[in-house]
Amino acid sequence: MSPLNSAIRTSELTKCFPGVLAVDHLSFEVTPGEIFGLVGPDGAGKTTTLRMLAGVLTPDSGSATVAGFDMVRDSEAAKAHISYMPQRFGLYEDLTVDENIRFYADVFGVPRSDREQRARRLLEAANMSQFGNRLAGKLSGGMKQKLGLACALIHRPRVILLDEPTNGVDPVSRRDFWHILYSLLGEGIAIVMSTAYLDEAERCHRVALLHQGRVLFCETPSELKKNLRGAVVAVMSSDPRGLRAVLASAEGVLNVVLVGDGVHLVVDNAERRIPELRAQMMAAGLPFENLEQVAPSIEDLFVAATSGGDEGRER
Repeated sequence: MSPLNSAIRTSELTKCFPGVLAVDHLSFEVTPGEIFGLVGPDGAGKTTTLRMLAGVLTPDSGSATVAGFDMVRDSEAAKAHISYMPQRFGLYEDLTVDENIRFYADVFGVPRSDREQRARRLLEAANMSQFGNRLAGKLSGGMKQKLGLACALIHRPRVILLDEPTNGVDPVSRRDFWHILYSLLGEGIAIVMSTAYLDEAERCHRVALLHQGRVLFCETPSELKKNLRGAVVAVMSSDPRGLRAVLASAEGVLNVVLVGDGVHLVVDNAERRIPELRAQMMAAGLPFENLEQVAPSIEDLFVAATSGGDEGRER
């Protein structure tokens, strides 16, 4: 991919803190009109990466170009073309929704005519048009996040950096949040968002799975799943922990993940192992139903890649 066609380009990006290698030689590119996900658990390096891309932190080594600007040499000039929404966005709770948007529009020098049209469109996409006069402090957590996104977008940035924007957000607000993001793609805006919710990776065009500061995989969601070694078998049960305890050491089982009211088993051969697993559960007197092979999820891949294959995990 040519740097001229990249909204973001990092090469060997590295950041250390005392005793911690937070980001370890990270390289990826993001194109205009793309939603790119940084996915991984707490401590994977997601926030540190976004802060370097936003010009808040200086990398120890490597390079990052964002919206055509070198973030080491020219980060201040880049900030006019970037919106960075940290986990705690700086809304003014004693101002109304409309007043918060006006404040951020003034900060970025947005003309009044453009501001009003832009604000109306963003609030409509967020299903918040009727809340313009409500104090930000009186909004729900999900509505605050949507308002934060509207404020971050008011100046039409070329790149948006979102740090776990849907963490703790209710399902309706999360749906609205994604609706806003998808509505921006036609404008050629590049969106990079971090999330600990691996199911949200399915919504991104491409995903980088991070673990301990390094990229394990970087592909489209569909291509990511092809990296899983083995097949996934789902089992529903009223005693999923009992299933995990019994099946984790079964022959041919590479990994076991608790999934709601059941488990996902990564096995070497589904056709061969399903009858064996059924017999083993019956012999152990474990309640179960719906034993079947299913399509792998990104979380199945991530857990298999990071657990060493012999530890269960909840999700």
